[in-house]
Amino acid sequence: MLNSVDLYIEILDKLNLRLVKVIDTHIHADHVTGALKLKDKTNCVTIMGEHTPSDVVEIKVKDEELIKIEGLKLKAIYTPGHTSDSYSFLMEDRIFSGDTLLINGTGRTDFQNGSAEDSYRSIFNKILKLPEGTLLYPAHDYNGKKVSTIGNEKKFNPRLQVDNVNEYVEIMNNLNLKKPKLMDFHISKNINREDT
Repeated sequence: MLNSVDLYIEILDKLNLRLVKVIDTHIHADHVTGALKLKDKTNCVTIMGEHTPSDVVEIKVKDEELIKIEGLKLKAIYTPGHTSDSYSFLMEDRIFSGDTLLINGTGRTDFQNGSAEDSYRSIFNKILKLPEGTLLYPAHDYNGKKVSTIGNEKKFNPRLQVDNVNEYVEIMNNLNLKKPKLMDFHISKNINREDT
């Protein structure tokens, strides 16, 4: 998030780390990304999935593509549904799911070309196929939780207690959530550099 960039820089300095690459999982509607400001401050490389509409991302990765950072490897996994450009990133025993799969929830599917059907396929046919001990790190959690496991989400996530795609679509189509404040402003800023 743009308003957290100084905190990120402070943490990097304290840990004596150099930021090499920054990855956004999708175009955000509820905040402005800090990726471009991080690039300006650290000369890092910005990365998103190839389906992003952003014209400012330096590297656009494909589904199943590996991102290498020194000894680390992250596999890009195309997981549309929350948005049409959503990606998750798998690193060994952990997955960074963006807003696709949350702790005790799933990302809403009612804007930015979202699709409840795509969300179901991404979650049930890709993410939940990972070993149950795989750590799940969503982009955020409204209750302050940081990590779960695939096994915990299979057992306890109320949106995953369905027998088929139609039941999931029914849940998602009846959430009746308010749209994020300043959604059009945030999306525009996250797509076009001249707007940031």
